[in-house]
Amino acid sequence: MIIQEATNQQQWDDFLVRQKFSPFLQSWAMGEVYRETGQEPMRLEIRDSDTIQGICQAIVVPARRGKHLAVSYGPVLSKAVNIEPLIEELTRIAKEQDCCFLRISPFWKADSKEASELKGKPSPLHMLAEHIWYLPLHKNHPWSPSANEEGQRTEDEILKEMRKNTRNLIRRAEREGVEIIRSQDPLKDLPKFIKLHEETRKRHHFTPYTNAFFEAQVRHFSQRNEPARSEQSDHSGGCTLYLAKYQGEVIASSMHMHLGGETSYHHGASTHKYSKIPASYLLQWTAIQDAIARGDHTYSFWGIAPEGVKKHPFAGVTLFKRGFGGELLELTHCVDIPITKKYYLTRTFETIRKW
Repeated sequence: MIIQEATNQQQWDDFLVRQKFSPFLQSWAMGEVYRETGQEPMRLEIRDSDTIQGICQAIVVPARRGKHLAVSYGPVLSKAVNIEPLIEELTRIAKEQDCCFLRISPFWKADSKEASELKGKPSPLHMLAEHIWYLPLHKNHPWSPSANEEGQRTEDEILKEMRKNTRNLIRRAEREGVEIIRSQDPLKDLPKFIKLHEETRKRHHFTPYTNAFFEAQVRHFSQRNEPARSEQSDHSGGCTLYLAKYQGEVIASSMHMHLGGETSYHHGASTHKYSKIPASYLLQWTAIQDAIARGDHTYSFWGIAPEGVKKHPFAGVTLFKRGFGGELLELTHCVDIPITKKYYLTRTFETIRKW
């Protein structure tokens, strides 16, 4: 087993889209987004007899609370691989980059064998969503396979499983004349999204991504807009920017990422001016319909709050997302591996901030 720097984008993305879980945060394009916004990607691949068995993309985060090496929804492994050599290599890189700790937030089921083998300190905070709400678009879904059924689910089947109020709000948005536009030039239309996002940020008091991050993400992913994975071909992703118009005005917008047969609802924004017009419901339904048309197997709503937890970053959107029907995927909690004593100052700060 060899761990080495990855240099071939095609091989990297081909491996990623063939896995059970293909998180776009581990895609080569996402590494370029980080690079453009000042966070250098470190790409490692695990090879056995010249065959890739795993990949791991990490970035150096120059946070004031503590510079660290972060692995977002990685590593991605094709089979049972001894993870210790990879952790040792990541630790070496973290030391070389003068980081005080390594933070790993893998896209692994919480009860998986890999999760039990990941040693470290449970992070005081979650780096990414750890309770994923998703809509299976195939009956024999790769995340929760059933041996008894095959084929793609229909729009009618999905509508029937939605909460009644969600169905009604979708139909009401249609009656009210809301128009959903799929941007043909996401970079040109991005300022419309950013304007709404800034209003949403002020309304809900969250820390936003920078405008430079949005621009980099659209630039690197929209260049790769392609259909979802099929049996004949593999694709390395893309993005769709949706705009919801009402009476000639854009009142809601969202950005959706595509990779390996999965569509992920990554960013959303709306105006309070037309808060009684349920444009966001029709926007999501349109994105789901498009995912079905592409042949995707998964529509991911990204994170929700854990059951019964009211003080949580996703508490405000949980009811909205769950209303479309779907299933819960619980992921492994984020793990920290201390490098220097400064980590414990960071840990104390984050523990206090959490409460």
